[in-house]
Amino acid sequence: MIRPGSTDFDVQGRIQGRLDIPLNEQGRGEVAAAVECLRGRTLSALYCSACQAAQETAELIGASLKLKPKLLDRLQNLDHGLWQGMRIEEVKRKHPKVYKQWQEHPENVCPPEGEMLSAVAERMVGQMDKLLRKHRFGTVGLVASEPLASVIRSHLLGSEVGDLWKAANGCGRIEVIDVAAIPPRALRINGTGTAKPNVPPAPHMIAKQQIAKQPPAEPVAKMAAAPQPPLAGNAR
Repeated sequence: MIRPGSTDFDVQGRIQGRLDIPLNEQGRGEVAAAVECLRGRTLSALYCSACQAAQETAELIGASLKLKPKLLDRLQNLDHGLWQGMRIEEVKRKHPKVYKQWQEHPENVCPPEGEMLSAVAERMVGQMDKLLRKHRFGTVGLVASEPLASVIRSHLLGSEVGDLWKAANGCGRIEVIDVAAIPPRALRINGTGTAKPNVPPAPHMIAKQQIAKQPPAEPVAKMAAAPQPPLAGNAR
């Protein structure tokens, strides 16, 4: 899992949602650093979500690693509605209760004139399951912006989505998610620490993991992307 590099909105602490904002100079530097972390790791394919920053990030990585990124149209980010373009601090100041709820239980919040995380999960589940069936072995790279990345991570790990305000600060972060492990696990490779799921994996994920574990080939279940109640687990 690879998070895109920074944009001006990231630097300014603004909510991007579905707005197409290009990488800035800092973001391109973060992508260059991510490329160095990925060298020596064989990616069988590289995918990206439908936003400008993710596509630019994937193109830069693909050019360095000799991979042609594939755009996944169904992996669209959350529509933040009227929050898009606002500073996060402005939301915190004007709507402290909603800010806290988005921090603690984002699955219960719908941004004004936007959509809920369940809508993102509904679009994402079929696309991710298709990828897992197609790439049963090896390591696949996926570039996705927040909060879409956290929803994907939640689906793969069978974990809670977590604090999405905090997740928005992870530009250029890379995690390897091993979905063949029981339970699935995530290892950050351009930072420190191993992320652990907060709840046991959903039953359909366990079945998928057991199918994927076929030695001696390297299990597919590794998603290098950039990072929960399991939203996607119930959507299937």
